[in-house]
Amino acid sequence: MHVVVHGGAGSDPREPEPRQETLDEAAATGKSATTPTDAVVEATRVLESGPRFNAGVGGAVQSDGQIRTDAGLMTGDGTTGGACSMPGVEHAVEVARVVAEETPHIMISGEHALSVAEAFDVATDRDLWTERSQTRWDELDPVESDDPRDHLSWLEEKFGGSDTVGAVASDGERVAAATSTGGRWCAMAGRVGDVPQVGSGFYATENAAVSTTGAGEEIAKFGLARRVADAIEGGETPAGATDRLIQEFDETTDASAGIIAVDTEGQTGEAFNSSAMQTATDHT
Repeated sequence: MHVVVHGGAGSDPREPEPRQETLDEAAATGKSATTPTDAVVEATRVLESGPRFNAGVGGAVQSDGQIRTDAGLMTGDGTTGGACSMPGVEHAVEVARVVAEETPHIMISGEHALSVAEAFDVATDRDLWTERSQTRWDELDPVESDDPRDHLSWLEEKFGGSDTVGAVASDGERVAAATSTGGRWCAMAGRVGDVPQVGSGFYATENAAVSTTGAGEEIAKFGLARRVADAIEGGETPAGATDRLIQEFDETTDASAGIIAVDTEGQTGEAFNSSAMQTATDHT
């Protein structure tokens, strides 16, 4: 099994060494799985439980003081699922998998996603706050209002952050990709970025799997994950495709992003235009 994981593209991280240890654990966990789908789900679960990453525990806080998680999953045969705007869900990737494998849909959201999660025994009552996220939120002097209009000027000043977590895997014949996030700091309540959107935060074709991270609105408009996968399908190596597309993204959007990719031959690629993006790779 060939597995690549990322911990998000953004500024230089605090505590890079323990973050890297968690990334290495995630990649090793994925490598021991029996299928690419199992590999990306199990690897992503490790990162969602890591409080130093913006996914699951430690996720970003939205404007109303809630942490909501999103995730997307896709395999080379087109099996696809996304779930978003889920408070209390540590393992959003598990809900995305349920959507992909157990429903006729591609994406579900909010309270309905929680109902589906509960029906398939995915916990929806997790405390996603960490000491650091609580301290950071307390320092923001949030707006006390239920009217979204009252949050807009505050959002313009506070909205930020762009990292997520993700994994791609190949067993030499099949591929899969998954991405999971807590979103962006101080986003409007209910905001959904690129992560659960097919072709933006994640994508897979018969021969390629891609996970992205970064400025979600710009990634979604650019269609970053699908562009990379299509380039690999067209004959580029994962390394060449990620390098070329991150450069094009940088020139087109003036925003930050990162990409990881793998093909059925086990070739991998990763590229970013932000200050940092920590990754880990493991393979048999």
